[in-house]
Formats: sequence, structure tokens, C-alpha cells
Amino acid sequence: MTVKEEIMIAVTQFPGITDTELEKRYGRSHQTINIACRDLVQKGLLVRQSNPEKYGNLGNYPTGKVPEVATVTKPAISDDLDEDAVKAHIKDWLENQGWSVKIAWGKNHGVDIEATKSGDRWLIEAKGPGSRQAMRHNYFIGILGETLQRMDDDNARYSIAFPDMAVYRGLWNRLPILAKQRTKIDMLLVAENGDISILR
Repeated sequence: MTVKEEIMIAVTQFPGITDTELEKRYGRSHQTINIACRDLVQKGLLVRQSNPEKYGNLGNYPTGKVPEVATVTKPAISDDLDEDAVKAHIKDWLENQGWSVKIAWGKNHGVDIEATKSGDRWLIEAKGPGSRQAMRHNYFIGILGETLQRMDDDNARYSIAFPDMAVYRGLWNRLPILAKQRTKIDMLLVAENGDISILR
């Protein structure tokens, strides 16, 4: 039986099954499952979108069996990289690396992005571009404060995330090295095409 046949059997029995669940079910690598699922999407046999029953993680559905509610869980990625677009790009990026990701979309309370994988935990606070320079400075200071207030897990990784803009790169570069070393916070910068840079 081929990988694609295995996937179609699983999604028919369990619509919304995630890549991670498929990997565990069939003992396949993340890359193998991901490539096969994307090919099935291209052929019109599979739909991949957020599953509200699995904390918004990417679910795989056989064509014609996608629940309506799933279509509104994850916002579309916008061209101007607002806060939810930043979160969406990071979510896709993390899931492609095998992380299970939980997102606080919009104005929902809690950690913006919480990712887990093999016992590891990664907490990320995200902001959008801001409409003027003063707001961007406030975003940067504010997000650092939010992150520090959430630091209650000695084993977790903590990051802040912004659209990839010169102002945010500059603010990060001006943050003292000692502060970065002691807090161990790093920064993710998200480009419009979804590419992500990590600054430490």
C-alpha cells in the first residue's frame, strides 16, 4: 500500500486527522506525510485546513467532508502582515517542522502561539506592523514585557515575533546583548512570502 493510499484511508475514517497523527499511525516521516498530503491536495482528493477540534492545528479532510466551522478558524494570510497573518505564517512554519501549534487568534486571551514537540515547549508573542513609528516602539517594549510576565517554565523557549521590517530589526539590534543572554529571548521576523528569520 502506498503512502497516499494510507493517508486516504485514514482521512476517510478520521476526517481532520493531523500530519502528526498520520506520522504516528503509519510510522512515516513528517516530510513523507507532508509531501504526500500536498500532492493529494493538488489532485483534488484532499483538503488541508485548520481543525477546530484539535486546537486549530492543520487537519486533513477528504474532499467534500470539510466542516464549515473549520473554514473560519484560521484567518487568511493578508498582504500587509497584520498580527494574525504573522501568527498564521509562524503556525505553518512550525507545523512543517513537526510542532503541534495552538494559536490565540484575534483578541483572544492567552499566549499568542504555543507550540509543543517531543516534550519541548515554545511560547511566542506576536505583533503586527503598527501604523506609525511611535506605535512600533510601544509594540516592541510591550511585547518584551508580556513575554517576561509569562516566563514561568524554566524549560520552555520564549520568542517575540514581528513582520520583517527595518524598524523591528533596529530595535532588536539596540537591545543590550546582556539582556538577550539573560532572558534567552529571541526574535522571529516574518517576511511577506512566509520566510522566517531568527535573531538572537
